[in-house]
Amino acid sequence: MIEFSKNSDRELIKQRLVGASICILLVFAILFLRLVYLQIIKGEEYRLLSEKNAVRLKSIKSSRGLIFDRNNRLLVDNRPSFNLKIVLEDAGDVEKTVKKLAELIRIPLQELMDTIDRAGKGSFYKAVTLKDDISREQLAIVESHKFDLPGIHIDIEPTRHYIHKKTAAHLLGYLGQVNSTELRSGKYPDIKTGDSIGRYGIEKSFEKYLQGKRGGRQIEVDANGRTIKILKTVEPIAGLDLNLTLDLDLQKTAEKLFDNRDGAVVAIDPNNGDILVMASNPSFDQNDFIGGISTKNWETLISNPGKPMTNKAIQAEYPPASTYKIITSFAALEEKHIDSHSTVYCPGFLKYGNRRYRCWNKHGHGEMNVIKALTQSCDVFFYQAGDKAGVDTLAQYAKGCGLGKKTGIMLDNERKGLVPTSAWKKKRYNEAWQGGETLSIAIGQGFNLVTPLQMAVFMAAVGNGGTLYRPIIVKTIEDSHGSIIKKIDPEITGSLPASSETLDIVRKGLLNVVQGDRGTARGIRLTGIEIAGKTGTAQVFSIKKGEKIDPEKLRYNLRDHAWFIAYAPAEKPVIAVSVIIEHGEHGSSSAAPVAGALIEQYIQTLSQKETVME
Repeated sequence: MIEFSKNSDRELIKQRLVGASICILLVFAILFLRLVYLQIIKGEEYRLLSEKNAVRLKSIKSSRGLIFDRNNRLLVDNRPSFNLKIVLEDAGDVEKTVKKLAELIRIPLQELMDTIDRAGKGSFYKAVTLKDDISREQLAIVESHKFDLPGIHIDIEPTRHYIHKKTAAHLLGYLGQVNSTELRSGKYPDIKTGDSIGRYGIEKSFEKYLQGKRGGRQIEVDANGRTIKILKTVEPIAGLDLNLTLDLDLQKTAEKLFDNRDGAVVAIDPNNGDILVMASNPSFDQNDFIGGISTKNWETLISNPGKPMTNKAIQAEYPPASTYKIITSFAALEEKHIDSHSTVYCPGFLKYGNRRYRCWNKHGHGEMNVIKALTQSCDVFFYQAGDKAGVDTLAQYAKGCGLGKKTGIMLDNERKGLVPTSAWKKKRYNEAWQGGETLSIAIGQGFNLVTPLQMAVFMAAVGNGGTLYRPIIVKTIEDSHGSIIKKIDPEITGSLPASSETLDIVRKGLLNVVQGDRGTARGIRLTGIEIAGKTGTAQVFSIKKGEKIDPEKLRYNLRDHAWFIAYAPAEKPVIAVSVIIEHGEHGSSSAAPVAGALIEQYIQTLSQKETVME
């Protein structure tokens, strides 16, 4: 019995040893076969992938140039933006990874997948931006789940920051993502997919200066695309800084003075063309465009009847109304149809053919010469002066004053307005010019169209003695060390078609508009500052003959626009202003106070600076 038990134990041990040996052989066989598969069958493929995974070239976005006002106050800078990206090569099952990401940070899966689809197959090894400027909460979630999100990483990049929300928005502009067509055009050699470029205003016009040069970094990564070691870095070069001619304090005052009304204000230095103020209302917040504006915000902007996306200073065209009487004065005086002593009696209307053309003062102004007519804005005087000159002569002088063409400001989409002629009407409507139409043109109504910027440039020339300057918005372009790369000097574009004698006569009338006892803008008189200006009321709705309508009961959008253009001090001006308040009705009560407040603030500021320097 004992011998039998010993034999059984030996047999059992032998069987176990054989089983263990077989298992060990099987394991080694599997390992050997796997090694053969990896080294021989898939060896070349994995060798290439390993090399690609080991070292990556990562582009480093440059900081965009800063923008300052004329007093070196910062208007636009850059802030850090946390941008969510994916490298498809490292993401494994892309849809599974992105689905997990979408659930974590609460962004629609389809939105993320659409972004990847737009990037195309060529982006398999490149970082694709899924979402710019994610919140800090989203950042924390992604970082805490980074081991569950292969191929997903966060890049910290500089993004635009508009410090003074809505202030000078139309002038400064905003950014938008570059599209595939623009990338293929070759215009943006240093721009990559997902980058932003200037879309509007100064950001667009000075793109080549503001956009810096990318840097790069050579990094070693693991299989999931996570950085192991930085091998080499080439630092990016920041964009150039812009020093504007804009006065921030004056700009803010102009925008505040709109008081929820629509319109535009332009202030300019008559001695060099520097733009001190360019305001358009309603405005918008450029920060809303960073990372892509939401559909809701965009629809709100484009559905606003006030047209906040239009820079009304250069893109909106209005009848110049009675401000045009300055040009009618030039034409009539220069062509010797009138002189400073010529008079016309105004009974409150002018009978022309079988129609009566009314004066704004239905009781009449009495005996008028050109100085009194400008002071009191007598329509009857200028009906007759314009009729003597004729439409084509009026057009000649208007064009000589810079109307009917672009001012040349370095901003896109400037409109040129309209200076009508008899030939223009024949071509446009196939109709002959009518004498009554000349009367409307002579007082700035009819087909006439101008921009607020054109009128500011024109009024600046009247104030400085006749020199037309190209308006300037950027004074100098500098690098990050303060070295001037480019300086933009004043540029004379022409001179007014008026002799010094004619200018003296007209300037007396404009001075009396504010300083005279019967001037239409006498209500904005300032102590110690003489202002010369001209009011205007641009007709929006034409009242039929014999029809009586209470202006207070007229719908808002049918009410007249209010104009005022001015320069000051009258003898040696340092500022010229153009103001239009849409549907403001009367230039004297609506637009003139805005100009008066800006003139007072600017001249007082200059006086304070001079006192400090002394």
